Amino acid sequence: MSSGLNLAQQDAVNHLRGPCLVLAGAGSGKTRVITHKIARLIQTGVPPERIAAITFTNKAAAEMHERARGLVGKAAGAVLICTFHALGVRLLREDGAALGLKPQFSILDSDDVISLLKDCGATTDAATARQWQWTISRWKNAGLSAEAALAQATGEGERQTALLMARYQERLAAYQSVDFDDLIGLPLRLLQDHEAVARKWQQRLAHVLVDEYQDTNATQYLLMKALVGARGDFTAVGDDDQSIYGWRGATLDNLRQLPQDFPQLKVIKLEQNYRSTGAILRAANNVIGPNPKLFPKRLYSELGEGEPVRVVDCDHEQHEAERAVARILSLRQTSALKDWRHFAILYRANHQARVFEQALRRAQIPYKVSGGQSFFDRAEIKDLCAWLRLWINEDDDPAFLRAVTTPKRGIGHQTLAQLGEFAARARLSLFGALFAHSLGAALPARAVAGLHEFGRYVGELQDRARHAVGHAAARALLAEWLQDIGYEKHLYDSEDSDTLAAARWNNVLEFCDWMAGRCGGQIDDASGAGPARAEASLLDVAQTVSLISTLSEREQDPDVVTLSTLHAAKGLEWPHVVLAGVNEGLLPFRPDEDGATGAALAARIEEERRLMYVGITRAQRTLAVSWTRRRKKGRDIVAAQPSRFIAEMALDQATVREDPREKLKALREEFARKAAENARARTLS
Repeated sequence: MSSGLNLAQQDAVNHLRGPCLVLAGAGSGKTRVITHKIARLIQTGVPPERIAAITFTNKAAAEMHERARGLVGKAAGAVLICTFHALGVRLLREDGAALGLKPQFSILDSDDVISLLKDCGATTDAATARQWQWTISRWKNAGLSAEAALAQATGEGERQTALLMARYQERLAAYQSVDFDDLIGLPLRLLQDHEAVARKWQQRLAHVLVDEYQDTNATQYLLMKALVGARGDFTAVGDDDQSIYGWRGATLDNLRQLPQDFPQLKVIKLEQNYRSTGAILRAANNVIGPNPKLFPKRLYSELGEGEPVRVVDCDHEQHEAERAVARILSLRQTSALKDWRHFAILYRANHQARVFEQALRRAQIPYKVSGGQSFFDRAEIKDLCAWLRLWINEDDDPAFLRAVTTPKRGIGHQTLAQLGEFAARARLSLFGALFAHSLGAALPARAVAGLHEFGRYVGELQDRARHAVGHAAARALLAEWLQDIGYEKHLYDSEDSDTLAAARWNNVLEFCDWMAGRCGGQIDDASGAGPARAEASLLDVAQTVSLISTLSEREQDPDVVTLSTLHAAKGLEWPHVVLAGVNEGLLPFRPDEDGATGAALAARIEEERRLMYVGITRAQRTLAVSWTRRRKKGRDIVAAQPSRFIAEMALDQATVREDPREKLKALREEFARKAAENARARTLS
């Protein structure tokens, strides 16, 4: 089972009892270790259903499942491999009754939370509500209740936010709802306050593996401790040099705490890198060197020295983008790995993508912006999808809450709170409770009338959608529905800018055209297989919306250049990487802009240095690091300096410093040649 593992990896896989920390350097095969350890545990007699592997993304969980299946076959299907939040959902679905939650509790998304906070705080300002959300999320991730946050509030602003948090929590309880942070905090409370539940889960899980351990926050660490109990049979896999999520609550204190909470902790270092060449790893080791070390390690590779890391000096952002495109075109002519998917351009902040997109479009190079907002993630599309979800599943409480309040229709939160309490007592969904005979005894007659009107309208839409077959019928019903609920007016009333409201309304119209087109058989099936379908009803199409909205996540490695922020690139790798915008003020990102000094400033620089380290170690074969002599700041062009991290790479003789004007003429000629070829191709076709 340990075939192909190096000695350190074998040591990690074979340590089956007691606490274990695996310090997995970048590209050192951490997923391989986790999946082989799952296989080893099963091989030694641990039932697969008693093993849990916790990750941070659904994509990582899916990859882990697939690789475990390759090692142990069908037994992998019984292993609990999921995210922290999915594990929290499972705990609450099974045992949340101890906290007053029904099994069908609702999980509010970010937009739902913003809407609820705006109502709790009596404001229409989304920016203010978003700030409240961030603060409350930070408190929850630190394990603080509203009462504890109020007790430690340092100013009137924090005090008012803590009072708001208390009202917000009351609303969540009344609605039988939780937010994303509650999926960690409530399971922790469940295990800490209910000994029988804790004992049940500790007996169920014989071994817990935690991936990306350095990214855990305070409550996630406490949840892990509560799951493993005093026995402490767990494997934490992580890398302190890749801890880059401090802004969302991740803390290296969890690594410092492990040896104190588990004195028998075995620490195993994975230092052999299987991804990058020696030249790239030397730059990475040099950059991370100045940071203080919890567990010192140094990556090495047996892949050879490889191409030297290049530093590209550019005149300005547009020139930097041109140089990146020229490099991609050049490498495609000389490298064995030349598909577009083998290239990535990485940068610190989302706004930097624009000039690279423009340059890639000019060169007719296909690309994707990793982490860009999906059409289905837009608030206005989520609003409409909530209605569609309610048409096909009346028991979808989150969809009910969003539909009944967007646009507002005179049904207030007090009414919904009372409805939520009634539904919980009656063990009904919110929609199912609308027409219960005893509802009139729990709510005022006027409130009941408003709820009945909404329920009847949803029922009418369900029936009409069932019979709206074909493009014309679907388009007519969708248009009438939007007019009935006053959605266009809602958008203009909720936006300060008419331009933004108009853009959102155009998204709505595009969505409705798409829906009607599917009813008319004008669009292929979700699978992409086969010709256009026969005409379908609007209700049939509504049932596929959830599937269609996740298609982009299922696309397998399209052949395009990737543009990505460094945060979004973590865990990924490419043969050829351009790390762009490596200037002071961008990377590190304005470390002193809010007046931070001393330890706070040092900690911020250390995290930015880890971010640079992550960027360098995404590269497998070649790496170019570019910076500009001038940058745009507002309407001005200002002088810019290379990042301190370029000097820290200590490249010296191994570096090829490219003249910013070198080959610029050749680049322009290449652009012209491609444009001429494309024009000829269009003429011939």
